[in-house]
Amino acid sequence: MKNSTETGSRMYLLSIVMVAVLGGLLFGYDTAVISGAEKGLQAFFKGASDFQYTDYMHGFTSSSALIGCIIGSAFSGVLASNLGRKRSLILAGVLFFISAFGSMTPEFLIYPYGQPTYSLLVVFNIYRVIGGIGVGLASAICPMYIGEVAPSNIRGMLVSWNQFAIIFGQLVVYFVNFVILGGHANPVYDAVGSIVNMAEAQWTIETGWRYMFGSEMVPAGLFALLICFVPETPRYLVMIGQDQKALGILGRINGTAKAAQILQDIKDTITVRTERLFTYGYLCIFVGIMLSVFQQAVGINAVLYYAPRIFKDMGMENEMVFTVFMGVVNILFTLVAVFTVEKWGRKPLLISGSLGMALGALGVAVTFGHEGMEMMTAVSIMVYSASFMFSWGPICWVLIAEIFPNTIRGAAVAIAVAFQWIFNFIVSSTFVPMFNMHLTEGDDFGHWFTYGLYGLICLLAALFVWRLVPETKGKTLEDMSRLWRRIK
Repeated sequence: MKNSTETGSRMYLLSIVMVAVLGGLLFGYDTAVISGAEKGLQAFFKGASDFQYTDYMHGFTSSSALIGCIIGSAFSGVLASNLGRKRSLILAGVLFFISAFGSMTPEFLIYPYGQPTYSLLVVFNIYRVIGGIGVGLASAICPMYIGEVAPSNIRGMLVSWNQFAIIFGQLVVYFVNFVILGGHANPVYDAVGSIVNMAEAQWTIETGWRYMFGSEMVPAGLFALLICFVPETPRYLVMIGQDQKALGILGRINGTAKAAQILQDIKDTITVRTERLFTYGYLCIFVGIMLSVFQQAVGINAVLYYAPRIFKDMGMENEMVFTVFMGVVNILFTLVAVFTVEKWGRKPLLISGSLGMALGALGVAVTFGHEGMEMMTAVSIMVYSASFMFSWGPICWVLIAEIFPNTIRGAAVAIAVAFQWIFNFIVSSTFVPMFNMHLTEGDDFGHWFTYGLYGLICLLAALFVWRLVPETKGKTLEDMSRLWRRIK
């Protein structure tokens, strides 16, 4: 039996990858924590005496973290190239922690506790933006980090675990919010916006939402601490001239004999620290951007963010049961991608997932609102969501982590992920207006138009992958430099 010096230590590799995917878990946790806290938060600021907290303000407050996500992802390339992958992730962990603490107690050292004011609302949103910056950094750099330390034969599987961690983080925070709420009630509003159960909801309004945001300090602190003990990626170390340190890490992961070969491949493709963004042609950047655009334009976040609303509009009495069931389905089908990406390849999963999503979306468009077809609509939603989870959900991150050449990866990933967050915001903010469109009073035009549009985009995504996206299964990151130079 060969020792780990000759073959590398799989346990060492898995330990550092598991620490890195905590960033994905925090990504999911931070973006979903608002779902449980927003009602109590809304009621708290409605109690302000110096301004009127409108629905538009609440909409902005609920989504203000997305502004930080765009900022964080846009600057992730600069930080990853100058601070390194590891220190950038430490920064993300610190930002997560600051945001969790500040969102829990925005009055800290400045304002009287428990007194809602306009200034306090501004401070609260600043803390949420800070958390969003952490999400943006983690969303770009976690898959980049995993992609740069993982051997090519299992890289896709390991990067896919990051998407699993994101979905798992969302489920964790749903459960945490449920436990925190306990026997207390969320505020319930009447037709004019007045709270009808003030006594029952008082604890939630004063304290509950704070605990929900503060709960993120636990995983954020753990991530910031543990990431200090993982190594920098070998490819970044070579870029800054620390070849011996890179060789040592490669040896622990791949074995001493193979480490020397991988190091030489890295050095052959990294002649300078960085190159111009379009050194490998415009198509390379275009493909990366469009992978991100299609991941969001297929409309998945409209389903994930508004699932209870959608199931309620279908006529389902227990909409939360269907929402939880869909979450379990999402977890299971994400695991399908984790365990098949290295066998089937990236393109087959993306194309089959696109076609499955198109079938599900068009099924919703045809059946939504028709009496007696509620279950068919629900099944179509499940098919749509499950198809995303084994394809565009994880595989997009895999490709973004590995498709760009070493010398432009930091900047290229930053641009691609920034487009992802921009289109996340576009899809999320346009879903409700499109869904509620009517040509005549009481018709279902908006319902079938919205999902018909998403179905069409899914078909375009399949065509895009078939014609333009290269298969990267089994290729090293250094192979990507040679591939794009040939295509250029």
